[in-house]
Amino acid sequence: MYWEKNVETMDRESLEAFQLLRIRETVKTAQRSTYYNKLFLDIGLDAESIDSVDVIKSIPFTTKDDLRENWPYGLLAVPKDELIRMHASSGTTGRATVVFHTAKDIEMWKNVLARSIYMAGMRKGDVFQNMMSYGLFTGGLGFHYAAEKVGALVIPAGAGNSKRQIQLMRDFETTVIHIIPSYALHLSRVFEEVNADPRKDTKLRIAFIGAEPHSEKMRRKIEEIYGLKAYNSYGLSEMNGPGVSFECPYQNGMHIWEDYYLVEIIDPNTLKPVSEGEQGELVLTTLKREGMPIFRYRTKDLTRIIPGPCACGRTHRRIDRIMGRTDDMMILKGVNIYPIQIEKKLMEIPGVGTNFVIILERDGYDDVMIVKVEVQKEYFTGDLKQLENLRKRVVDELRADILITPKVNLVEPRSLPSTEGKAVRVIDNRKE
Repeated sequence: MYWEKNVETMDRESLEAFQLLRIRETVKTAQRSTYYNKLFLDIGLDAESIDSVDVIKSIPFTTKDDLRENWPYGLLAVPKDELIRMHASSGTTGRATVVFHTAKDIEMWKNVLARSIYMAGMRKGDVFQNMMSYGLFTGGLGFHYAAEKVGALVIPAGAGNSKRQIQLMRDFETTVIHIIPSYALHLSRVFEEVNADPRKDTKLRIAFIGAEPHSEKMRRKIEEIYGLKAYNSYGLSEMNGPGVSFECPYQNGMHIWEDYYLVEIIDPNTLKPVSEGEQGELVLTTLKREGMPIFRYRTKDLTRIIPGPCACGRTHRRIDRIMGRTDDMMILKGVNIYPIQIEKKLMEIPGVGTNFVIILERDGYDDVMIVKVEVQKEYFTGDLKQLENLRKRVVDELRADILITPKVNLVEPRSLPSTEGKAVRVIDNRKE
């Protein structure tokens, strides 16, 4: 089923013609901002002379540092009295970056996200429990307004308060949830504590999961625990928030809505485009934003374009799940490692739980990786040789995948810290 069939199934030639038109209009809009006006003058870019989508590649990349250095209004392309909303990133790696929206921007964002959740099967009559934080974070409000646009009953539960979340699900017969993957696994433990079964005691049928990288194994585990279909989604504050790309029912990559965003995949080292299907850094340009358009934004997220058409009939290209970030990459002994690689491997090993933490230490001049992972309680009540065999298997499996030998500590269930927000997977104790 389609939200906007004529747009979602538009042929490539028509879609690219639309993108060209939007690039010209976006350049005209962005010229009103202090930052892009100077940039376009420096490179001699004129909107009227743009005759190809490839002209976009003549524009320098925009980075998070550019947004910070032009704090707060340097990229604003409309008078402040035309703005109705401001959102911001978390600022965990420095000063937060802010994005401003006009009324048209909010309506556009609402529509593209409504298109996404409708594609995944959400309908009028569903009861939608939004378990994301509200406020400056985009995830809560974005899904909230999109669900209302589709016609669902929205429960703005917010994050945390797990027992209350379960009560809301049961009392109001929630059918669709929006949840962080690691919190979904944490919540399953709380179901056990209150002697409830999410498969039998709720009417859940759809989960929208995102806001942190997660493996296919984790997604399938969530589906198994809750008895629902879990759809991966992607977004970031600088591109409005969630709704940039979304899975269709075939769950083979996320359709990136190319009438709203121009997508590039580059090699993060050479900054050159990679071949279709090759992994690289995702770069995005807004095509329908008037308050604060952004060109060629380096997201730091690693993914790839999935080649070929999708069986659902939509023509907008698909990106793979986010495999990591260029700035959460760990380098040990010359090897590049991402936390999601370790998660994926751990989830494949029988007996291993869902909670783990990676600790990086320095022993003299050597970097050491310690992986603490919860395993099933039976390994601590029986033959200790069984526990040691499992530990050796985890070491061997990780070594084969990440090419270094980590130290592995197996711990009892629920002994590692758990959180109702994003999981903290890496603790780096190395001194510079």
